[in-house]
Amino acid sequence: MTALGATGHQDIPPGAREFVVAAIRDILRGAESPLLAVTSLAAGADQLVATELLRAGGHLHVIVPSRNYERTFAAGVDLASFRSLLETADAVTRLDYAEPSEKAFLAAGMRIVDDCDMLIAVWDGKPARGLGGTADVVRYARDTGKAVSIVWPDGAGR
Repeated sequence: MTALGATGHQDIPPGAREFVVAAIRDILRGAESPLLAVTSLAAGADQLVATELLRAGGHLHVIVPSRNYERTFAAGVDLASFRSLLETADAVTRLDYAEPSEKAFLAAGMRIVDDCDMLIAVWDGKPARGLGGTADVVRYARDTGKAVSIVWPDGAGR
């Protein structure tokens, strides 16, 4: 089984979304089946990777960063997607943090990297906006020797 970790921006510009989805599909087609996505199902990139992986017949392992994680979803559609995808998960690991926090998000990102063979990072290459952001997870993956596939269209901003 090929375990693909997912990390990335929650706010993907509409003009970049089509590129990101196509790139994710290409990665999934090139990976050895069966496929497993390891993700926290955050809005944006995480949910895109999970959705595409399920369409490709893969499985989900969800890392929930903390209790009350659902409170971090600003848009109702993102929360609904989180709940729907969580229901399809083959495995769910809940980290022991009482509340959502940057520390919990970093721990979840590190756990995703630890549990995957390759990390898919939907990332513009810029520094993280807070501890546990995409840049921190990519740095951890590289530091631990994991393969990282960066997905982001040239010239796209957030």
